[in-house]
Amino acid sequence: MDRGRGLAAGLGGLVVAAPGGPKQASYAPFDGSLVGEVPVCSASDVRAAVDTARAAQRHWTSISVAERRAVIRRFRRLLLDREQDVLDLVQAESGKARLSAFEEFADVVLTADYYERTAERHLRPRRRKGAAPVLTRTTEYRVPKGVVGVISPWNYPLTLAVSDALPALLAGNGIVLKPDAQTPFTALLMLRLLREAGLPADLFQVVTGPGPDIGPVLIDQVDFLMFTGSSKTGKTVARQCGERLIGFSAELGGKNPMLVLADADVGKAAAGAVHACFSNSGQLCVSIERIYVHTDVYQPFLAAFTAGVRGIRVGPGPDWDIGMGSLISAAQVERVDRHVQDALAKGAQLLAGGRRRPDLGPLFYEPTVLAGVTQDMLLAREETFGPVVAVYRAVDDDEAVALANDSDFGLNASVWSARRGEVVGRRLLTGTVNVNEGYAATWASHDAPIGGMKDSGAGRRHGREGILKYTEPQTVAVQHLLRVAPTPGMSNRTYAHIMKGAITLMGRLPRTR
Repeated sequence: MDRGRGLAAGLGGLVVAAPGGPKQASYAPFDGSLVGEVPVCSASDVRAAVDTARAAQRHWTSISVAERRAVIRRFRRLLLDREQDVLDLVQAESGKARLSAFEEFADVVLTADYYERTAERHLRPRRRKGAAPVLTRTTEYRVPKGVVGVISPWNYPLTLAVSDALPALLAGNGIVLKPDAQTPFTALLMLRLLREAGLPADLFQVVTGPGPDIGPVLIDQVDFLMFTGSSKTGKTVARQCGERLIGFSAELGGKNPMLVLADADVGKAAAGAVHACFSNSGQLCVSIERIYVHTDVYQPFLAAFTAGVRGIRVGPGPDWDIGMGSLISAAQVERVDRHVQDALAKGAQLLAGGRRRPDLGPLFYEPTVLAGVTQDMLLAREETFGPVVAVYRAVDDDEAVALANDSDFGLNASVWSARRGEVVGRRLLTGTVNVNEGYAATWASHDAPIGGMKDSGAGRRHGREGILKYTEPQTVAVQHLLRVAPTPGMSNRTYAHIMKGAITLMGRLPRTR
C-alpha cells in the first residue's frame, strides 16, 4: 500500500481552503499508517467553492453538449490508462479487496461511457402537444440546476463520488463535492484526471472536513444535493433541502433480502450469496444481510453456503486472490461485533466466522453466518453494514416475500429460482431486484434507474432519471395567429361558446400516443 500512499501526495492541494488552516489525517485501514493530510475547510471555504463553481458554470452551460461529452470521453480514457494507480489508492484509503476496488473502477468507466453516449438524447428539446393544434408550438427544454452538491461516503470512495457528478456535469452544472473524511484522496485523484481531460478548473470543486460541520453549509449554498449515506443522516439532509426548496436525491441504508426458492440451483445460489453478502466486506448499501431459504433446499443450501464462506481468503494487500479485505474503521468493527455478540447472547447459532482478526490487521473481521436470529436481536432489523448475514427457513414463497418485505428498508433484493424469479421479485418492495444474481445485474444496468423505497432513499441514479434530476424542465409555448383569449370585439360569452365547441371537438378526435 506504499504506492497508494505515494499517489496521495500533492492531492491535498486541490482542496479549496485558505492557507495555514488545520489539517485532517487519513489512515490506511490495512495497517493504520498515514495515507496523507487534507485541509479542514471552513464555512467561508465552502461558500467560496460554491461561488467559484457557480461563476464557471455560467460559461459551461453555454457550450454544447457535444463539447461536454468530449471532456468525459477523454476522462474515461485517462481512467483506463491509470487503472493500477486508481486501484492502489482506493485500496489504501478504504481497505477493500482488489476485486472490490475493481468493481468501483469498472462502474465509473461504464457510467462515463453510458452518459457520454446518451446525454444528448436525454437532454434534447422535446416537442409537446400545444394548447391549440397548429396555432401553438410547445417545446420542453432542460435547464441545468446550477451548482450541484455531492456528499459521498467512505465505502465506495470512487464510484459514489464521481458517478453522480458525471451526469450532472454533462447536464451543464457545476459541482462541489464533499467526500467522506476517511477517504478524500480517491475523489481528489478523479478531480485531477477530469482537469487533465479538459474540464474547466473552477467548475468542479472539492471541500474536505467533518460532515456535521461543513455539510450543512454546503446544502445552504447549492441548487441541488446528491447524498449517499445512512437513513438517519439522509432524513436530516432532506429536511434542510426542503427548507430551501431545492431538489434532493439520496441513496440510503438497506437490510437487503435474498430469497432462495424451492426450484433454485442450490450450488449457484450459494456461490452467488457468498459474493452478494461479503463483497467489500459487507460494507455495501446493496449487499445481502438476510437470506430466506425454502425449507426443501434449506439444508443443502446452508451446507454449500457455509463451506463457501469458510473458503473466503481474508487479508490485506493487492493480491487478486484475496476475497475480502478490511473494515474501514474501529467504529465499524465495533458495530459488527456488537450485532454478532447480541445475537449470540440471545440464542442465535454461529455457523461461520464471528471473530475479529487482529493477526491480519487492526480492522479485520471474519465473514460471519448466523441462524436462529429472532426479532429481539439487533441483527434482525438494523443495518449491520459489515460481513454478517442471517439465514432463515421459509415454508413457501408467500412467507419468504412477507418476511423480506417486513422491513423499514427497501433498497435491493435478490431472488434465486429456475422459473419463478421475476414473478416473485415483482412482489418485493425494493427499488432493485436481481434474479439469479446478488446486486451486480441491476447496478450494472446503467440505462435503468436504481434507488430505494421506504427508508432506503429518494430519487434515482442511473438511466434517464439519473441525468434529468440535475435539470429543471422549462416549457416554451409559441402562439401563432390567434391569442388564447377573446379577440378584439368578441364578447366573453361568444368566446366561451366557441372554446367549448373546440374543446368538445378535440375530445372526439382519435387519440395519439
